[in-house]
Amino acid sequence: MTRPPADGPPAAPAPDAAPRAGSGRAAVTVRVPAKVNVQLAVGGARPDGFHDLANVFLAVGLYDEVTAAADDTLRITATGPDVDRIPLDRTNLAARAAGLLAARHGIAPGVHLHIAKDIPVAGGMAGGSADAAAALVACDALWGTGATREELLEICAELGSDVPFSLVGGAALGQGRGELLTALPTGGTFHWVFAVADGGLSTPAVYREFDRLNEGTDIPAPQAAPGLLEALRTGDAAALAATVSNDLQPAALSLRPSLAATLEAGGAAGALASLVSGSGPTTAFLAADRQAAEDVARALSASGTCRSVRVAVSPVPGARVL
Repeated sequence: MTRPPADGPPAAPAPDAAPRAGSGRAAVTVRVPAKVNVQLAVGGARPDGFHDLANVFLAVGLYDEVTAAADDTLRITATGPDVDRIPLDRTNLAARAAGLLAARHGIAPGVHLHIAKDIPVAGGMAGGSADAAAALVACDALWGTGATREELLEICAELGSDVPFSLVGGAALGQGRGELLTALPTGGTFHWVFAVADGGLSTPAVYREFDRLNEGTDIPAPQAAPGLLEALRTGDAAALAATVSNDLQPAALSLRPSLAATLEAGGAAGALASLVSGSGPTTAFLAADRQAAEDVARALSASGTCRSVRVAVSPVPGARVL
């Protein structure tokens, strides 16, 4: 959720500068989920520009798929909604992930990464981070690098604050800037409705607005809410609804006031809880069960306050080879 590192991807080795590697597989496809933050507690800005977080993630059943195939160079293609808004060069997090893995193992990063997008773009659901985690898993399998889970997580943390969770999935508490993960037990399935807004919101811009809105305020150190962790453990949707929170929501609403109408429409339709997902502009609605989620989705679709509506459950596993 915090700002990604500003440095670009490592330079690719010249074709004769590093050996090629391969597992013998022609292509590998990895499916990776979106996320929702059921708690996003944000501390004050650190000297490095990031913010300390208590970030409770749930992986939800909306997925991108990344296919890695051998190629002479590193290239990216994409299909799906709003792919015109994602970079198809080496600034893409998936391309950076492939470059970092190749550099660690001294091989040339020859790979064609195809991203089949279904997670909303720039929607606060970690779609770019998910693609980076999927690319790591896919390239590891394609190239036969044999990277350990710890090594993959280290690379994920270099790429961005949400990328490690995209790899592991399930439910977790993210601390530090979000990359230090502790797995959390969950006692059941939670039903969600996601309302996709027109356009995106820049995560760095939302954090800047958070800093502006809180200028001169003594911001407490972020802590996970015990009641929320207990609600996850027991699978109690009503208790979870009473404890969800997002410290970035005022900033997102400040930058995109129209989201307030979407939140109101979901609440009026019977959602147990309504909140901005991460830095937005996707809004998330927790429902009591599958039928209630479908009812909320129909009402949101008819409300005219959002572009599209998706229904999904959580938690689900992280990046997995198909």
